[in-house]
Amino acid sequence: MQTAYLQTPLGTASITGDDNGIAAISIRDGDHEVTQKIPKTLQPAVKQLQEYFDGKRTTFDFKCNPQGTEFQQKVWQELLNVPFGKTVSYMDITKKLGDVKAIRAVASANGKNPLWIVVPCHRIIGTDGSLTGYAGGLWRKKWLLEHENPSAQQSLF
Repeated sequence: MQTAYLQTPLGTASITGDDNGIAAISIRDGDHEVTQKIPKTLQPAVKQLQEYFDGKRTTFDFKCNPQGTEFQQKVWQELLNVPFGKTVSYMDITKKLGDVKAIRAVASANGKNPLWIVVPCHRIIGTDGSLTGYAGGLWRKKWLLEHENPSAQQSLF
């Protein structure tokens, strides 16, 4: 596994992967040294994340290889269906998976998403429209939602 670091408006992104794909993207508080020589296998992810923050990208197409249980993988796959600039509730995801009683499990899988931004767990909100739970902090979730849909900030928050 190789790792590269990218400075973003929200902190330093850590991108980890190998020839099988990107396994993890996470955010760190504070400034960390940005990787000067980015390993070839990580270059597409670093480039596309930078384009996202520059407002030039709404989807990602680099190879991903997140590790998780079968249920987590199903939830993460469903998260990929949430369009850029839109939000859905945990209950919406639960219904799409076919078991409304699994809402806590869906929320847990959402929180364990290893691919920050790429698998858009930040687009999942409470049934009442509130910002709920976000491993990176609610301020980051709010920033990401406003970045993707600036006109929604007044209706969401």
